[in-house]
Amino acid sequence: MSSKKDEVIQIFKDSGALLEGHFLLRSGLHSAHFFQCAQVCQYMDKVTRLAELMIPMLKNYGATTVVGPAMGGLVIGQEVARQLGLRFVFLEKVNDKLSLRRNFKFSPNEKVLIIEDVITRGGRVIEALEQCRFHGAQPVAVGVIVDRSQGKTRFDVPSHSLAQLSFPTYEGDKLPPELQNSEAVKPGS
Repeated sequence: MSSKKDEVIQIFKDSGALLEGHFLLRSGLHSAHFFQCAQVCQYMDKVTRLAELMIPMLKNYGATTVVGPAMGGLVIGQEVARQLGLRFVFLEKVNDKLSLRRNFKFSPNEKVLIIEDVITRGGRVIEALEQCRFHGAQPVAVGVIVDRSQGKTRFDVPSHSLAQLSFPTYEGDKLPPELQNSEAVKPGS
């Protein structure tokens, strides 16, 4: 395990953000582990450190703006933008789909970084890429704190994660015995 990955996991543990139980993820999959990034994001020193770890992977893409999908990408995205000296905008959910609102606009072909907290299948990142392109921006890279897909989730731009973790996920009809007799909870990221 890399020292960066160890540090990220320790930040989650220290924040009480690595939960164990039976969880229903936004992806629709079930898991016995959950990364509740909101617990980390209440400590700005930890957010600052996570952004410091992420910056070297993202600083050479020529982006002028960072985009954070709500809710997970808001705090970490804003801190990455602050440290890079870039503009920050966010996408928010409207009828459970991401949308660019609040009079945010992109210049034609404006280079943007998408920053997210955790991905399993990458659905919100894909929506963010689509929304940015729809509104004229050019996504150049994606940065995430935790990639739960074991590196299997791919996007059509380069993507970087601070930690790739392999906590198993399950379809609802294929739960292991230890999860079958407990109700799944959705704690929110």
